[in-house]
Amino acid sequence: MFVVSEDSPDKGVNQGRRNFLLGSTLVIGSAGVVGVATPFVGSFSPGARALAAGAPIKIDISKLAAGEMLGPMPAWRDKPIFVIRRSDEMLAKLNSRNERLADPESIRPQQPAYAQNETRSIRPDLLVLVGLCTHLSCSPKFRPAVEPQVFDEQWLGGFFCPCHGSKFDLAGRVYTRVPAPSNLEVPPHFYESDSVIVIGEDKGTA
Repeated sequence: MFVVSEDSPDKGVNQGRRNFLLGSTLVIGSAGVVGVATPFVGSFSPGARALAAGAPIKIDISKLAAGEMLGPMPAWRDKPIFVIRRSDEMLAKLNSRNERLADPESIRPQQPAYAQNETRSIRPDLLVLVGLCTHLSCSPKFRPAVEPQVFDEQWLGGFFCPCHGSKFDLAGRVYTRVPAPSNLEVPPHFYESDSVIVIGEDKGTA
């Protein structure tokens, strides 16, 4: 950091240059922080123009633990993406209260055919969603705890949109009697390996 004392002989002479260098240092420092904040996706992300055009992306999920969510990440078609690794406990309770859901069988086309099942996923433990509420495209919050909540005394874990009160279970299926009309969207995706998901493309397509 540059400091100019009151009795510095060149005070004011090089002040503009010092301000420029200081500003440049802050910008570079900020860019470094952003790089650290996205360790799972930094090396896989295509350019901004390619993302906006809907280019597929690859996400490393090797460090994602059971019960955790990776995201939201502005990834596919400028939409935030959620990747959740569901624990055995989450899966055991997933379909225990389907009578509370508006579309428990995922009849509405909010997912590819290979995700039209009781877990809405290719792998039961891993869920991939577009992180936008189907009401007004707000971003719902991940609430994995199976415990009473202010908004639901019988909460079994899932997603809650505080903007207007919509609720979704741990498969992204919408509850009845909430503003959201349909389940959260499952984007096209496939597993390149056990630790890498390709989002925005079905397996075998170019």
